[in-house]
Amino acid sequence: MARGGLLADAPLYERVAERLRERILAHSLAPGSWIDEQALTAELGISRTPLREALKVLAAEGLVTMKLRRGAYVTEVSERDLAEVFHLLSLLESDAAAAVAREASDEQLGELEALHGELEISVEDRDAFFGANERFHMRLLDIAGNRWRNQMVADLRRVMKLYRHHSLFKQGRLEASLEEHRGIMAALKARDAAHVQELMRQHLAHGKEAAARP
Repeated sequence: MARGGLLADAPLYERVAERLRERILAHSLAPGSWIDEQALTAELGISRTPLREALKVLAAEGLVTMKLRRGAYVTEVSERDLAEVFHLLSLLESDAAAAVAREASDEQLGELEALHGELEISVEDRDAFFGANERFHMRLLDIAGNRWRNQMVADLRRVMKLYRHHSLFKQGRLEASLEEHRGIMAALKARDAAHVQELMRQHLAHGKEAAARP
């Protein structure tokens, strides 16, 4: 089952990893902070073994950094890290958008249009817009249908969320992002692969620029 909906009988380390992942992405475990294994084992009522296995999972995702003889820390994302993440997202997601324009069924484009509609009605609510934006991008990737690309993008987007100042939180960025989404949706419906590929590149480039601004 996908992360975020783990079954109660999933291996203990996976359930622990999901608990910690939620805290990290919510910044209740802040970027750069040391992960107190002793306190966590006491809080969760578990031994060190499943916790350490969970930390290995999160380290593979880039959410945790293991430091020799110092333990585990929540990964701190620098501006350079962020630029590199956005660069890769631009390559992967623009390619996916072009594939969707060429190959998606009318029904699948209708799903994306419905998700775009959620963006239109949530622009005044930052958290709702953030969620709708994430669903749109991930559904576009699902429709494009390359599971390896999907996994890479999911990992990159998790790392992006570690950055202290997400681009969508900047003044005016929600409205600009919505306008960019309108162009992307129009190009998808027109099945203009080259145009939507360029629009998606621009969309992510603008996100990077907004995130980098103080």
